[in-house]
Formats: sequence, structure tokens, C-alpha cells
Amino acid sequence: MAALAASASAEDQKKNSNEPTRDTTATSAQAVDNTGKNERDRSGETMTSGDQSNSPEDVKITAAIRRAVVADDSLTMTATNVKIITANGVVTLRGPVNTAAEKTRIGQIAAKNAGGAKVENQLEVKN
Repeated sequence: MAALAASASAEDQKKNSNEPTRDTTATSAQAVDNTGKNERDRSGETMTSGDQSNSPEDVKITAAIRRAVVADDSLTMTATNVKIITANGVVTLRGPVNTAAEKTRIGQIAAKNAGGAKVENQLEVKN
């Protein structure tokens, strides 16, 4: 009986609290489900960090772009952590960014530092 009273008391406190309550179970499960993206990446249809070429020229291009992206103070931490993959003279940009402006800016930085290599901007703007 005491346990039941304690439980009711806790529920009363929640009801009387000014903090909003919400059920995030469904949205949390959906937000963390990357199954589709993981399957896409394993299928070989998209570039992943494992596709980075070890040729000196490709490594040099990737390093130059990474340095320029990290040095740009207008970009958020999320944007500075995008994947930059160079293989056979083609630079692929992948990963999430916060805004369309960040996507555009990183694309510009990559083009400027790619040394004439083609740049494929596959960055995704988070909703």
C-alpha cells in the first residue's frame, strides 16, 4: 500500500511540474535508424572513406581541401567533419551539414583547392 501511495505521489508531482512532457520513443527510434544509409554505403554505389586513393596527388588534394575547410571559421563543427574522398582525380564530399549555405561554401572551398579535379558535392542538409 505504501508503494502505491509513493507511486501516486510521484505521478502527482509530474502533473504539477511546469516541465513539459513528451513521448519521444517513436521519433528517437526513427532518428537513429541509419539502416538504409548503411546498406547504400556497403553496396558500393557511393564513396566512403575506404575509397580514398593512396596516390600522392589524391592525398595532396584531400589534405588541401581538409585544411581549408577546417580553417574556415564560418563553418560549424558538423560542417568541418564532412568526408572528403579523392580517388582518380575526383573529389567526393559526403556527410551532413546544417544549412544549404554550408553545403555551398564547402563545395566552393573544395573547387578552389582541388587543383582542377572534378568535385562531386553529395553533402546532405540536415532537416
